[in-house]
Amino acid sequence: MPPSQGSAHPLRLLGVYAALLAVIYALVFFTGDKSSTPRLGIDLQGGTRVTLTARTPDGGKPNQDSLKKAQDIIENRVNGLGVAGSEVIIDGDNLVITVPGDDGQQARALATTAKLYIRPVLNAVPAAQRGQQPAPGATPPGAVPPAPPGDAPPAANGAPSVGAPASGGETVDPAPQQRVFPAQGPTQPPADPNLTPQEQATKDIQDAKTIRQSADPTIQQAAMATLDCNKPDPLQGNDDPNLPLVACSTDGQEILLLDKSRIDGQEIKSASSGLNTQQARHEVYLEFKSGGSDAWAQLTGEYVYKRVAFVLDTKVVSAPTVQQGPQQGGRTQISGNFTAASAKELANTLKYGSLPLSFQTSEAETVSATLGLSSLKAGLLAGAVGLAVVLLYCLAYYRMLGFVTGFSLVASGLAVYGIMVLLGRWIGFTLDLAGIAGLIIGIGMTADSFVVFFERIKDEMREGRSFRSAAPRGWQRARRTILSGNAVSFIAAAVLYILAVGQVKGFAFTLGLTTILDVVVVFLVTSPLVLLASRTNYWAKPSVNGLGAIQQVARERKAAEAALGKA
Repeated sequence: MPPSQGSAHPLRLLGVYAALLAVIYALVFFTGDKSSTPRLGIDLQGGTRVTLTARTPDGGKPNQDSLKKAQDIIENRVNGLGVAGSEVIIDGDNLVITVPGDDGQQARALATTAKLYIRPVLNAVPAAQRGQQPAPGATPPGAVPPAPPGDAPPAANGAPSVGAPASGGETVDPAPQQRVFPAQGPTQPPADPNLTPQEQATKDIQDAKTIRQSADPTIQQAAMATLDCNKPDPLQGNDDPNLPLVACSTDGQEILLLDKSRIDGQEIKSASSGLNTQQARHEVYLEFKSGGSDAWAQLTGEYVYKRVAFVLDTKVVSAPTVQQGPQQGGRTQISGNFTAASAKELANTLKYGSLPLSFQTSEAETVSATLGLSSLKAGLLAGAVGLAVVLLYCLAYYRMLGFVTGFSLVASGLAVYGIMVLLGRWIGFTLDLAGIAGLIIGIGMTADSFVVFFERIKDEMREGRSFRSAAPRGWQRARRTILSGNAVSFIAAAVLYILAVGQVKGFAFTLGLTTILDVVVVFLVTSPLVLLASRTNYWAKPSVNGLGAIQQVARERKAAEAALGKA
């Protein structure tokens, strides 16, 4: 008869868990920012607060519906999984963002309006050359001469450009064909001291539209010659997609004249980031909805060997050359001077949509921890005391089997700690006191699983079986109960996670995570250890395993049955 499932190869199961721990801690120590501690929430380490003041084109007060929508979008951007520990609240006509830690730039970046438009490029000039008049017939430095009809233009510096998604490199900013205009024409009017800040902001937006979104070629040329990419952009997030636009690249190195928008960012179905290993660069991958997919195919068909620009909040994040078209399928990539973090941030911003308002951000201010590390230490101490009491009870009641409980809990704790560190890097998970409570409860439920297993072994021994034969049979009976109990706990945690907000969401997340780890530890650690122990003579001794009383009950029952049979 083959061995029952779960009793075979206990060393192999222990090896699998050891390998999982090795992978987890290899990722902890050899990837990411090398931090070996979990990220803490606002209540434990403090945070950074930024106030966002809404700017409306007409200078009026923002309506509460727009503020509520902006609040929801920003919450999704920073806290899409509900475990980053950030807070976004409405305070009158303002939004207040608080993020864990001291990264004020992260909080300000959340206010990005994220209005994405895809516009054809009509002309471009390096920002350093604005205002210079080239010699007649000369090609400006770095320019690409016009391509003859039907032939592909030479690639600038060997850089790839927009192509089919399968081609590998879609969007890189090549050196464009350029014209340089004299520094003449309208400039931005100075601030009016008689206007309120809100009135001045509204006036700046209207003045910028008049200069930079004019259909007059003369004004367009003057705008390209006078636009300063190093100054704050009053038009940010307020440009009219139905008008041409003079805009800067995000790095401030290029000024571009763009045609009317052909595709709105609202047509984006999904956005993600990743590393293009062929080009060794980070990219943002977009998938359009059906309407955007058709518009993208039409646009790339019209602009083969010409440039199209991805314009985010009036800044050109990428302006590639279309190398083939029309591109079907509704998928494309944005590339530029992205790091892994900035590509992920842009993808996250585009994925959750554009804000209905543009905002002016305040200076970041530090928020002190509401509970602090002393509360963290007190909570961890309480958990350690409770865990010690559980272990003492197991040692007193189950003797040496209590050591199996302790070893299994340590193995579970090591996995939980490493996963907390990794989740902080990968999804922005922050550990607050509510999350710690979920961890402690989850580890306590792991101890419950051990009790179920041990009691099933005792049931088998009451029927007269030895410890060696009772262990695998008890595991066969216990694992269904363990799986059922953990399934109920996980469903409860999942429902709580979906319905809850704030710190309760973090509690549900850690509770669900430790529930899953409970099953893993019981199957890969506890069960193999008990099965190995049952096969040794030392652990079979009643004085060691604490099961002598059960064996005595079994002998007495067997003797009573024999006496009854003789009678």
